[in-house]
Amino acid sequence: MAEMIKKATRESFGLAVTMAARENPDIVVLDADLAAATKTSIFKKEFPDRFIDCGIAESNMVGVSAGLATCGKIPFCATFAMFAAGRAFEQVRNSVAYPHLNVKIVGSHAGISVGEDGATHQCCEDIGLMRTVPNMVIINPADHYEMIEAVKAAAEIKEPVYLRLGRLAVESFNDPDNGYKFELGKGITLHEGNDITVIATGLCVSEALKAVKSLEKEGINARLINIHTIKPLDKDIIIKAAKETGRIITVEEHNVMGGLGDAVCSVLAEEYPVPVKKLGVEDRFGYSGPAKELLEIFGLCQSNIEKVIKEELSK
Repeated sequence: MAEMIKKATRESFGLAVTMAARENPDIVVLDADLAAATKTSIFKKEFPDRFIDCGIAESNMVGVSAGLATCGKIPFCATFAMFAAGRAFEQVRNSVAYPHLNVKIVGSHAGISVGEDGATHQCCEDIGLMRTVPNMVIINPADHYEMIEAVKAAAEIKEPVYLRLGRLAVESFNDPDNGYKFELGKGITLHEGNDITVIATGLCVSEALKAVKSLEKEGINARLINIHTIKPLDKDIIIKAAKETGRIITVEEHNVMGGLGDAVCSVLAEEYPVPVKKLGVEDRFGYSGPAKELLEIFGLCQSNIEKVIKEELSK
């Protein structure tokens, strides 16, 4: 049984990219004056000669990363998701994805759980933006162990990658000592059930897992699928769940427009239409407040997930 670790995935990233760099000398890390927040400071301490602080110039940082990739390096360039996906979008699109360069864009502090930083920094649009970019792989790990494996996978593939990190500490539930296996592009069934399916990603997987386990005591058997790779999406596991349970709920710390829910709906509309309820940020901006309170206000907590499951089953 692996140790239960409670960490923010941003910290797990800092540890993971440092571990990967010990094995691969081509890995370099760039940051935009946020090393303490993105935890690339962990990498910087061990590999100062392979770390570049580009200052508050995110677009330039992506351009520098593209140049390094043409020289055979594997750059992980990190900043807040708001800047990685928003401010630097043109460079991500034209300098990285269009020439298909091996650059890993790391968007930290994603979603409303950034908390007190408020609406300007609570990026709930990044997955939607990255989904529209050709050649871009999107990974949104849910806990410490998943982040470790996601960074390994990102370093191994020669593709542009968008890696999403969270600020809020979450308890680990994926157990590498008990059969957990990370496969890029493959969803993971965390809880079996045939009454309804919950499909979650990132930080919301933990809350969804608590919800389905709690409802099991009431005789409600909900299936839970963890989608850590949003692009390419595991269509097979989604279609199978739709056929076997007949109803889907998606849960994400992202705008309900453009994120996981829309990706799932696109698959089912073409292959096997069933009712889908999307839980996420309802096409609005967030606001300043403690992260856990915001998750409750926006309905991305265990109690509301349980409530929505019951409501959907009653229809």
